Amino acid sequence: MGKRTKGIELDGWLIVDKPLGVGSTDIVYRARRAFDARKAGHAGTLDPLASGVLPIAFGRATKTIPYIMDATKRYRFTLNFGESRTTDDREGEVLARSDRRPTDEAIRAVLPDLTGDVMQVPPVYSALKVGGQRAYDLARAGKPPELPPRPARIDRIVMVERPDADHAVFEVQSGKGVYMRSLARDIALACGAVGHISVLRRTKCGPFTEGDAITLDKVTQNVDNAPASPALLRPAATALDDIPALAVTDAEARALSYGQALDLDLFFDRLPVGCGVDSSTVMRAMNGEHVMGLCRAVEGRLKTVRLL
Repeated sequence: MGKRTKGIELDGWLIVDKPLGVGSTDIVYRARRAFDARKAGHAGTLDPLASGVLPIAFGRATKTIPYIMDATKRYRFTLNFGESRTTDDREGEVLARSDRRPTDEAIRAVLPDLTGDVMQVPPVYSALKVGGQRAYDLARAGKPPELPPRPARIDRIVMVERPDADHAVFEVQSGKGVYMRSLARDIALACGAVGHISVLRRTKCGPFTEGDAITLDKVTQNVDNAPASPALLRPAATALDDIPALAVTDAEARALSYGQALDLDLFFDRLPVGCGVDSSTVMRAMNGEHVMGLCRAVEGRLKTVRLL
């Protein structure tokens, strides 16, 4: 997340369609300068090789970044069979080659085993820290670390296209911390082949989709050098649209904002459909059209976990 000591106090989300060849941090820097914003950060890194939905938070919207990071994401990628690479994408050096090209049936047969709650080995070229150093820094220094498997949740994998024997196109829906490069690698290995990602695009990030995204040129191209228009931003609370809503009265909103815990029985008839009353369920407390904060049930009482 980037901060500036000077700039405009600006709150909201800018949904950028990130182009190829540039990193997420650089996109945030350019957007922050375009708005002359004091504070900005992004939700969910996209590698330079990847394009697609990159949500950028300004001001108070940065408080909701963790909820976007935890939210459902969707991707579309092309798996290129025949070569494994150091980075698990087309930018890396070739590690191994294979003439094996699995059939469509063989590919579809391995997908169920890679779906659900799985253990995934991250790419060696990732931003994970090992002994205080980034894994990609160690790999570039010729000391690639052994990264242990990490829990990952992959909700859905569908092969949507097979342009030729060398390529297969997939659409994936996943949770937090899933590496598409690792998934592509693992699909190939499960088929007895090797492969890497050659094209990657994120099509959804939390409540934000491709239809919400604009090109960065629309933000940075300003002929009179004035700051970009705040009208391009979405409200900070938009990030919470995927979280079930709970209606609260004026009095309840005041009590919750003061840190008071309220008897959950007061809200029994208002609980969102399908929501349980355990502490893992986060709800969006709505006072009319205003999001006053996020709450959860704790030992039979409703407590605020974050005020907005």
